[in-house]
Amino acid sequence: MPADIPGIHHVTAVASDPGRTHRFCSETLGLRLVKRSVNQDDESVYHLFYGDRSGTPGTNMTYFPYPDAQLGRVGTGQVTTVQLQIPAGSVEYWTDRFESEGVDHEPPRERFGDRVIPFADPDGLPLELVADGDAAESDPPDGPVPDRHAIRGFFGVTLSLATARGTGSLLETMGFQPTRSENHRQRFRTSGDLGTVVDVLEDPEAPRGESGIGTVHHVAFQVSDAEQAQWHDALVERGLRPTQIIDRKWFESIYARTAGGVLFEFATVSPGYTVDEPVDELGERLVLPEWLEDRREAIEARLPDLSVTPRRA
Repeated sequence: MPADIPGIHHVTAVASDPGRTHRFCSETLGLRLVKRSVNQDDESVYHLFYGDRSGTPGTNMTYFPYPDAQLGRVGTGQVTTVQLQIPAGSVEYWTDRFESEGVDHEPPRERFGDRVIPFADPDGLPLELVADGDAAESDPPDGPVPDRHAIRGFFGVTLSLATARGTGSLLETMGFQPTRSENHRQRFRTSGDLGTVVDVLEDPEAPRGESGIGTVHHVAFQVSDAEQAQWHDALVERGLRPTQIIDRKWFESIYARTAGGVLFEFATVSPGYTVDEPVDELGERLVLPEWLEDRREAIEARLPDLSVTPRRA
């Protein structure tokens, strides 16, 4: 078996307005646009990547903004909440910030000893800030959020499942071990620095999720280049139907839908977002993989305007 997976690589959600999504991620959450590209499976749509200064794996919230798509429904068979990590002393800062920015949020609550602030993005995507006493070291961008309060990256994700059978054992195979449980929530945790938590909520009576605006498309986990083929074989052995390895330019990917219906991606850490742009220019222009460059003019003509003021790192 390959080595345990250290954590989440990125999470991709479906949005509506690319400009509104950009303002929320960069101006409200203080994340940096580290890659401006297109959905390689639908070149008419942006793929926007937000994270820390250099786009470290484990920090990247990414979006497919479809202005004309239908609203989704959050429910079973999906990642239903994305959890972002903040320092333990930053709860008051973020509740005040959400109040001043008009962000839809709930009062802080306790979960497994951590303070949690539930909130939503402009499309209603459920998010949480988790104040972690062991918050990772950060490489924050130069932005509106002070370094000491900056989002560090992912804390984890919550999966909602009609039945956890199959998905729980897959998580254990991946290195996420069951730890604590309460109120139908089983926590699985691995040993990395970022995105180390997967919470599983099992509710056979809950409505099935429907893909669309305001829902998570997939969650990606970090794997090494050397072991990715082994993960493909391990997924086949578990009776899943993974894709072949797909070159995404900044990482290589395998996709597999779990027994519970959630789409998992297994993405390599390298080569990373600086393979085609220097760190201080990340996200300032539309970047395409070389196999799409000959269609750049047509691709750009179909994309809506996304005015982004360069932010030097």
